[in-house]
Amino acid sequence: MFKIGCHLSSSKGYKNMAEEAHQIGANTFQFFTRNPRGGSAKAIDENDIAEFQKLAQEYGIDVILAHAPYTLNCCSDKPDVREFAINTMKDDLSRMEYTPNQLYNFHPGSHVGQGIETGIKYIIDALNMVLTAEQSTTVLLETMAGKGSEIGSQFEEIRQIMEGVKCQDKLGVCFDTCHISDAGYDIVNNLEGVLEEFDKIIGLERLKAIHLNDSMNPLGAHKDRHQKIGEGTLGMETFEKIINHPQLRDLPFFLETPNELVGYEKEIGILKKLYR
Repeated sequence: MFKIGCHLSSSKGYKNMAEEAHQIGANTFQFFTRNPRGGSAKAIDENDIAEFQKLAQEYGIDVILAHAPYTLNCCSDKPDVREFAINTMKDDLSRMEYTPNQLYNFHPGSHVGQGIETGIKYIIDALNMVLTAEQSTTVLLETMAGKGSEIGSQFEEIRQIMEGVKCQDKLGVCFDTCHISDAGYDIVNNLEGVLEEFDKIIGLERLKAIHLNDSMNPLGAHKDRHQKIGEGTLGMETFEKIINHPQLRDLPFFLETPNELVGYEKEIGILKKLYR
């Protein structure tokens, strides 16, 4: 089954997100765990969760992706910022257990001049503090565009992080198409080669979700500017190849394109027609 969805607002709760997803033809969705530019999180409403679970079964929603706020930086040069990231992730993962066996995605962070090795060490330390053998959630490292001092734009950096984490079975990767291209991986002309490299360095079994985003910028730009599907430098043919690739087609796909609900509905309809 083609698992396709988009980013939805969590402000009205899980039940509302399930209803919105269903209304636009989606059977999965992504959402922020809390204010993406802040640190506050709404209290968990157990009645809302129970209603969501009923709708999820009815609508065939068996996977959802929670996204950590952008303010998280596990490898900041400031101890208080790193502490905030650790405490937020701990709280998020505790809250995720109300919807067990789901996915939680975060940006590895920016080393802000400390160097990649120091940044990676801080990320490993943070993950070793927040991941537990008991949790049901799989935490995903998102592939990044390499903007500024971002970590995670190269497959080797992601592998190095994963190798240092004790609970490796709780880790996976979210592959962002815009970020991958902006980082210099040519998925337009050499998708097979990029996937072979990913498999060799990280392992395709670690790939758990895909962000479907076109890019406003050319290959290797390191900019991270999302565009609507088929309207950027990646083009519709690339997305058709990705969603139908035998090693990718069964993964959940999430749109983060610059759209409102009506735009997401249009893109979901287009992609469904392309899926074979």
